[in-house]
Formats: sequence, structure tokens, C-alpha cells
Amino acid sequence: MQRRMPAFLKYLIVGIFNTIIHAAVFAALQVAGNDQALSNLLAFIVALSFSFMANAWFTFRVPVSLVRYCVFVAGMGSLSASLGYLADSQGWPPPLTVGLFCLVSALLGFVFARWVFTEKRRWIFR
Repeated sequence: MQRRMPAFLKYLIVGIFNTIIHAAVFAALQVAGNDQALSNLLAFIVALSFSFMANAWFTFRVPVSLVRYCVFVAGMGSLSASLGYLADSQGWPPPLTVGLFCLVSALLGFVFARWVFTEKRRWIFR
């Protein structure tokens, strides 16, 4: 009997690679002379696109679609922007914002991704 890896563990593995990709693209764009806002936005898009494809194929084993991609980008982008706005309004230091986003996106992001990648979208937990 073959044991399957839990979906949340797979999601975390994809998230580690997502973070590495985000950091590498951000750093490359910074070295190229771009400002932080553009560098972060482009790095976010590249990393999120990877995350979408990897989670569809590896974590949830469902086909990709443009509708799912748009919903995933809108949801995760909203989470990122909302937390960034809260951090700016409260004057949080950047390391706190990044750390909190990693934690929040791991937990809420998994629940949201499970909803996006579920065919019937009735229940988040099954």
C-alpha cells in the first residue's frame, strides 16, 4: 500500500520554491536597477504563476484553466496587498510584514487554494 503525501505538506513544498523564485527574481530586478515596487510586483507575478501551475499539477492534481488562474491571482494578490496596507498603516518593520505574510499565506493560502482547485467548490475541507 502506497502512502500519499498530505496536500498541506505538498503545498508547503511548493511554497518554499515559490519563495526562492520570488527572492531570486526580486534580487535580479534590483541588481538591474529597478525600484522595489516594480521588482516586488514582477517577482510576485512570476512566483505566483509558478505556484499556480505547481499546485494544480503536484498538490491538487487538477487541470489548469484561465478562470482558476485569475481567481488564484486575485485572491492571493488581495491577501498580499491587504497585509501590505495594514503593515504600512501600522508602521510595521518590513521583516515583520514578510514573516507575517509567510505565515498567513501558508494557512489562509492553503484554504483558498484548496477552494480554487476543488471542482465542486462546495466544501473547503473534505
